Amino acid sequence: MTTVRSRTRGTGKADRAAAKAEQKADKKAQKDAVKKARNALGVAKVVAPVVIPAVAPFAVHAAGAAREAYDRYQARKFGVAVDRLHEFTGRGAALHARIAGVSDGLSELRAAERATADDREFAVDGLATLEQLAASVRAAERMPTARRKAAHRAVGAELDTLENNLLHRLGL
Repeated sequence: MTTVRSRTRGTGKADRAAAKAEQKADKKAQKDAVKKARNALGVAKVVAPVVIPAVAPFAVHAAGAAREAYDRYQARKFGVAVDRLHEFTGRGAALHARIAGVSDGLSELRAAERATADDREFAVDGLATLEQLAASVRAAERMPTARRKAAHRAVGAELDTLENNLLHRLGL
């Protein structure tokens, strides 16, 4: 009985000693971390005034190049020129770009020399429809998500029909 008790006590002393040593090591590690952070700040204060002016132009150039690449990607995705990209913003930007493209096509159809009276009437009616579709897309910007998506699908379907009719009249 005494042997078991003495073993238990000895284990308790060892546990306490290990816990104390661990706590001491944690405090030392924390002090070391604080010293390292202070040293890093000191180095940064010395190095930053030299490095930032040298690196800043490259960073600005890289940011500009990234923005330009993203703008080209967006313009290609919408099917418009990069300089017209600012006209199409918001959640309905792609639909607005499609509407602008169909509008340009209808204007070309109306101005074409080989266009018949029926083609010109189709162009006028199509432009009126496009105005309504553009208004629908603008109104959908403020709708809840489900209603906006439904409105965008309806506008997209109407644009598909109008584009197909336009291509047929252009002979494509």
